[in-house]
Amino acid sequence: MSPSPSPSPHGRRLALLVVALCWLAVLFDGLDMFVYGSVLPHMLATKALGITPDQAGDLGSYATFGMLVGALTAGTIADRIGRKKLMTACVTLFSLASGLCALSGSVAVFGLGRTLAGVGLGGLLPTAISMVCDYARGGRGALTIGALMTAHHAGGILSAYVAKWLVEPVGWRAAFWVCVVPLLYVPVLLRAMPESLSFLVAKGRTDEARALAARYGTGLPAQAGLPDAGTRSRGESPLGALLNLFRGGEWLQTLLYWLASFGGLLLVYGVATWLPTLMRGEGYNLGSALTFVVLFNLGGIVGMLVAGRAADLFSAPRVSAIWFALTAAGVFLLSVHMPLGLTFLVVFLTGVFLNSAQTMIYATVSLRSTPDNRATAVGWTSGMGRFGAVFGPWLGGQLLATGNGDRGFTAFALAGVSSMVFIGIAALRSTRRPETSEAGRKLVTAG
Repeated sequence: MSPSPSPSPHGRRLALLVVALCWLAVLFDGLDMFVYGSVLPHMLATKALGITPDQAGDLGSYATFGMLVGALTAGTIADRIGRKKLMTACVTLFSLASGLCALSGSVAVFGLGRTLAGVGLGGLLPTAISMVCDYARGGRGALTIGALMTAHHAGGILSAYVAKWLVEPVGWRAAFWVCVVPLLYVPVLLRAMPESLSFLVAKGRTDEARALAARYGTGLPAQAGLPDAGTRSRGESPLGALLNLFRGGEWLQTLLYWLASFGGLLLVYGVATWLPTLMRGEGYNLGSALTFVVLFNLGGIVGMLVAGRAADLFSAPRVSAIWFALTAAGVFLLSVHMPLGLTFLVVFLTGVFLNSAQTMIYATVSLRSTPDNRATAVGWTSGMGRFGAVFGPWLGGQLLATGNGDRGFTAFALAGVSSMVFIGIAALRSTRRPETSEAGRKLVTAG
């Protein structure tokens, strides 16, 4: 394949604008997702809403069930109506749902709020990943996605400080009111976020694409490898978009990605929901338990950047498999009593590998997909993984309720091993081919 031309300075600025806007949206996504785990120890200690440990696990699963619904539907919707509209709708939904949680007077209403928030959270992430991948510079797709996902863990760190600063003096409801603030960001998205040029060209909306490209002084992405993409996509049903993931011998690879995502998100959301509570059960106070959340997410930020660059050099599925193996070892070590300083180090390193291992699954799927089907592919991979995300918090709650909380880390470590196996098989089966995002970097005249 001939090297693609370097993007123009205007094109680079447009890409940075898109990544920056998506980054802030994903920051709010991370805040809303992690805030429940951060306030949960206080809610259990004060018996807020009469909540019990097994109910707490169920509530964590409600949010991840909503994410499952959001991820499965949002990708296909985004591939039909556009990334920008759906991102705006998702931010609006999870912000309003957090307000419902703050106002709730019963476990049932609180659970409804978390479920609705989950729909918005689940829909935003694959849409934002597809958007930044569409604008990623050639050869840096995985790094761009990794950089985007640092926002998710920055949101997790923010959630810990929100809980630390507000929950004890004001109450748990204050943390959810903070999660309503992203509503103020919606007008910014509507005004400043451009639609994906690759999406517009793939859908045959070339006049819109040319107008957008002219506005930002850049060129249009070529549709290499996508014959008649615009004509085919306009008439394609959501079912047809899904079936495309299984055509041409891709069915086994798709299933391997889904299975790896199941174990990965079981691990991510199980640990995210229960880490403060499990560590408090090991004898640490609330302040120390929240420090673990900060270290875990700081590790996630470092890991995203390291894994993204490594994946661009050595392939995303291979990096993901290695990262899952290291994650399983780190999670298992958390069940062993260690000096506090060593425990801090293990939590940080576990965060480095765990969070980016799952993201590299998304990077693999996104970079292997065509622009007109990218959000569908990432959304369904995320959506199938959400079954694991539903199961993880529920499993932690059941183990804690039955007095087996010390086995939680072992159970989560086994999930990491399973994902390592599935993505490892996918890596071995995968033949290196030029990524779609590379083809999309060829520019044609905007006029």
